Amino acid sequence: MKSSNIPKKGFAALKSHFKSDIISGFSVSLIALPLCLGIAIASGVPPLAGLVTAIVGGIFASRISGTFVTISGPAAGLIVISLGAVESLGYSNALGAIFVAGLFVAAFGFLKVGKIGDYFPLPAVHGMLAAIGVIIIVKQLFPALGISFVKGSIFSLLLQLPQKLTETNLECLFIAIGTIIILIVHPKVKVKWFQAIPAPLWVLIFSISTAAIIGTEHLSMVDMPDDLFGNEGFQFPSFSKIASSAFWVAVIGFALVSGIESLLSAKAVDTLDPYKRESNLDRDLVAMGLGSSVASLIGGLPMISEIVRSSANISYGAKTQWANFYHGLFLLIYLFIGVVIIEMIPISALSAMLVFTGFKLASPKEFKEMYNIGKIQFLVFIITLISVLATDLIVGIAIGIVANYVFSILNGAKLNEFFQSKLSIAQNDTETVINLEGSQTFSNYLSLKKQIDSMPKTCKKISINFKQTTFVGHTVVKHLKALQNRKDQQGIVLEILHLEDLQALSHHPLADRVQK
Repeated sequence: MKSSNIPKKGFAALKSHFKSDIISGFSVSLIALPLCLGIAIASGVPPLAGLVTAIVGGIFASRISGTFVTISGPAAGLIVISLGAVESLGYSNALGAIFVAGLFVAAFGFLKVGKIGDYFPLPAVHGMLAAIGVIIIVKQLFPALGISFVKGSIFSLLLQLPQKLTETNLECLFIAIGTIIILIVHPKVKVKWFQAIPAPLWVLIFSISTAAIIGTEHLSMVDMPDDLFGNEGFQFPSFSKIASSAFWVAVIGFALVSGIESLLSAKAVDTLDPYKRESNLDRDLVAMGLGSSVASLIGGLPMISEIVRSSANISYGAKTQWANFYHGLFLLIYLFIGVVIIEMIPISALSAMLVFTGFKLASPKEFKEMYNIGKIQFLVFIITLISVLATDLIVGIAIGIVANYVFSILNGAKLNEFFQSKLSIAQNDTETVINLEGSQTFSNYLSLKKQIDSMPKTCKKISINFKQTTFVGHTVVKHLKALQNRKDQQGIVLEILHLEDLQALSHHPLADRVQK
């Protein structure tokens, strides 16, 4: 793509791409409004907290972010940690944990550890996200159906669910079913005027109208503070429990999961960007970390570069990060002039939207895809999923990583090759051949990528030769295929040699491969 076609940056972009960015920012704000409210309520905090995070993310974090078209705000993937922190620490101390965690995430960015996003084995990451999806579905099903809130582990809630279903509120059930139908049908209805209105906005139109018709006596509604600057408005963090283990468990959880999700989302959005720009992941970590800390000072949740809203941002024609800024600005306007409308939204509609989000994270399609990639990937995926449900996010993904190591060893990977890719390089001014040996796993891919990225600018062709390898993991294959596309956009040929000579452990093109 010609450099003249690539959108401008900074304040030059403010003028050049004003129309496309403000239209996209407005459209995304309509999607973000109900999602932010729902995520906050599901996290056990006031609805205001979700809006605070998106507003700070848009207006503040977008100005220092290293991405181009991502949207910053609260994420469904952090509901589990946020709710756990609020239940164990209380709201104000949970805000303190978010503040500290944000500083850690920013420090990761300053220390340039953004590359660690390539470390985690993809089946374990997908297993963690699927587990989060299951937890969201189970926990949000109760408020979606108007059933009184129940505490307990995920397995305890599943056991209680059949009995609790007898308490279903029929008005809530109607709104929840209508919400799910709208979210399912919206992308399939190819009518221009219907598609022009985002699905979440249709949900608001439907649920608010339904609540007005049937009455709100038997419905739980969104509750916003009368005075944003009063006792029930913006909240401040407390650090009174900073010496407790629960505080630091929350800090680690917030920092680890928000950091991983931000990195994965930013990398995914880069592949969707029509201009194929490559984000500065370290700067994005700094922006998300500082943004989370700033948001926590006035009662906000942690923020990440969120994939669903970012994808919508691209589809609406966003060119630069000013679209994220406008999205935050519109949410700020809604906060000050639209409170009356916000308080007309039934919580059952917001919870149903989150149930739908959870289903997308843990959909049968996800299970099928993992199974198709290979039995090993599927086992790591399932082990991680069950481990997260049985323990917590941090322990669960750690078990998934260990499982991936075990299966790699069973397929011939050696311990001394886990963290350093064994390779030799032959190069001239314009071409480089990297000859790989032994096993190439998810954890030594970073050293391989470092070698690829360190090639001089004069080098226009890089060949990766797998002829002498004994094992190549799925994560390595997928990362290299993605890197191949990015290098192509930079005018560099990344050639993969002799990978097909190895035996694939399934029919999937991204399967693990072993020496024949």
